[in-house]
Amino acid sequence: MTSYDDRIVSHDCPATVVPSGESIVIPAGATVSITHRLGGNFTVLWAMGMARISRANADAIGEVVTPLEPPPAATALEGLDGPPDDQKIWNQLKNVYDPEIPVNIVDLGLVYSLEVVADDEPGRYRADVQLTLTAPGCGMGPAIAEDARMRVMEVPGITEANVELVWDPPWNQDMISEDGKMELGLI
Repeated sequence: MTSYDDRIVSHDCPATVVPSGESIVIPAGATVSITHRLGGNFTVLWAMGMARISRANADAIGEVVTPLEPPPAATALEGLDGPPDDQKIWNQLKNVYDPEIPVNIVDLGLVYSLEVVADDEPGRYRADVQLTLTAPGCGMGPAIAEDARMRVMEVPGITEANVELVWDPPWNQDMISEDGKMELGLI
């Protein structure tokens, strides 16, 4: 049996309906059940269905999450000799989740490409990421893409991040990593 963490919403809380992606407000006093704590965001069930509460609104459900902030340009470049390490960017992307699936977007096979491009100004780099979703009609795409963009921006030397949703090739379960398949109980 699944056990959920019930909370009373302390103040009106902006949220996103899963899976449609519509913006809503969960009113103060509503009871929510936290089903997932994924990448600093929260998937909850409440009287109106499933919703995603972003880390920025975690206080409404009694959670404390360190806010994501891109490092200031000056500190982002300290100690950086050459382009940012791709592995650091991939590791950041492993902190991004589809709110319905407890596996990160990298292990789900949703990230199709990552390219780091030098800016005209020395020591500044842009990351271009292409990702897809498990279903083209998923309304959570913009929220997932923004989570990915914010995570990539945390990598020192990355001063711009572009995250594009793509649909070719279509995603399928064969794209899930072995770790992801184990997490989902597929192997």
